[in-house]
Amino acid sequence: MPTPQHYQRRHSRWYEQVLLNPFFQLLSGLVIVVGIPGLQRWGNIFSIDLNSVQMNTMLVNASCFLLIFILGKRFRQFPGAQSLAYILPTVYIIYLLGFSSLFFLREPYSRQVLFLSFISAQIWFFAGHFISLKIRRPKLAIVPFGKQLQVADIHSADIRPLTEPSLNKQRFDAVVADLHTKELPAEWERFLANCTLAQIPVYHFRPIQESLTGQVRINHLSENEVGSLIPPQGYALVKRTLDILAALILIPLCLPLLCLVALAIKLDSSGSVFFVQRRMGYRGKPFMLYKLRSMQTSEQGKNYTQKGYDPRITRVGRILRKYRIDEFPQFLNVLKGDMSFIGPRPESMQLTESYEKDVPFFSYRHIVRPGISGWAQVKHGYAAEVKGMTEKLGYDFYYIKHFSFWLDCLIFIKTLRTVLTGFGAR
Repeated sequence: MPTPQHYQRRHSRWYEQVLLNPFFQLLSGLVIVVGIPGLQRWGNIFSIDLNSVQMNTMLVNASCFLLIFILGKRFRQFPGAQSLAYILPTVYIIYLLGFSSLFFLREPYSRQVLFLSFISAQIWFFAGHFISLKIRRPKLAIVPFGKQLQVADIHSADIRPLTEPSLNKQRFDAVVADLHTKELPAEWERFLANCTLAQIPVYHFRPIQESLTGQVRINHLSENEVGSLIPPQGYALVKRTLDILAALILIPLCLPLLCLVALAIKLDSSGSVFFVQRRMGYRGKPFMLYKLRSMQTSEQGKNYTQKGYDPRITRVGRILRKYRIDEFPQFLNVLKGDMSFIGPRPESMQLTESYEKDVPFFSYRHIVRPGISGWAQVKHGYAAEVKGMTEKLGYDFYYIKHFSFWLDCLIFIKTLRTVLTGFGAR
């Protein structure tokens, strides 16, 4: 049987460790995104006698790159964050904030260098994405005993089931096994021990399944796991404060648009401008949810969603739904405390009562405030049938378990993509 000396972890060679080293990535990024645009415009950026234009521009470029770099590393810990979808809006938003800070503070800066840095940042982060598709995609060896990964659900990892207690000279990021099974033979136990001695991680299958799919499998929850899903109250308070500030800013800004949309709704079809429905909210407390009406009045109260063309939706309503404009009145729900900008999507009272009978632990999703958008929305979309809701609830539980500022940022970026492009909307 092979000994630990026969095993080698993936990316263990010196040049691989250099390329994957965060300090090397940070340094190379600063050179490309901050240094080269400055050198191209001014020739010498290493002088201590830099003028205010050079200092301000270089400082903003460096700050933007560092913030995008940090966000990228934080986002990558969540499933699906390797997508190109978050890179472009993140770069645009951060550089827009950097430009706005210089503009409103009336500080001098170089538009040319700022623009070159913006272009260089996109190239650097896109190049990093394509490189990571090859070297960061996890390569996992699966031990064929006990419960195993549900491979059909996983497309973000290279999964190789083992047929014998050996890696056969292949390099893996980790070995995954059911560490609680009693079926594991002695030679496979020695194999796992040798992998550990060779510094190849050995993981239990359940957390790996969770990290790759973005779901907490509700059909396997035990009482202790349910208890561990309680979100941190410290961040809940911070999030509530941010929700209030954002709502106070967005409501006045969106009011002119809402007036124009209200006129279009009245001209397009008869009925009220707003749709109000009783939904289940935070800690099981019902509340009245506000939306712009997007369906015919007689059909608006239906509790099901159709795929593709839906005759119930009005012409104006189709546009409102595509760009999520129909959700804008819920900013008032956020200000009132009924909802948050990010959280599990609230269901109607009728659907809630039905799901609580058929879907295990459904009521547990009310431990956090419901949201205008959420992890289940950007990962799964809409669901009305029990099977779809069970799948969607796994994403809601993942959000609750990983309740954090960084996950909220990732959901915001993905939602912004839908609002600006209409991609992924129902």
